[in-house]
Amino acid sequence: MLEFTTRPTSVAGPVGPLTIDDLPSPTAGYWVARRKAELLAAIDGGLIGIADACARYRLSREELESWRRTIDRAGIAGLRATETRSMRNQIIG
Repeated sequence: MLEFTTRPTSVAGPVGPLTIDDLPSPTAGYWVARRKAELLAAIDGGLIGIADACARYRLSREELESWRRTIDRAGIAGLRATETRSMRNQIIG
């Protein structure tokens, strides 16, 4: 039996509706907090699968889970690289 699955055409993103065309380019070199949050929202909303996202952006599942833990703990601002370093320094030092 064939199983058909459909993906939504848009999902709620961190700053408004998000479509597959709104996702960051696979060649984007630097992941800013907004892009990370958009990718997580797209995965959560079913716009893109986690395996597809990992392959498209050359990310590991562990990296995505790290982003997820950070956004759950500190919100989008916590995804900023400088914020991550600051939190890490508070834990270590």
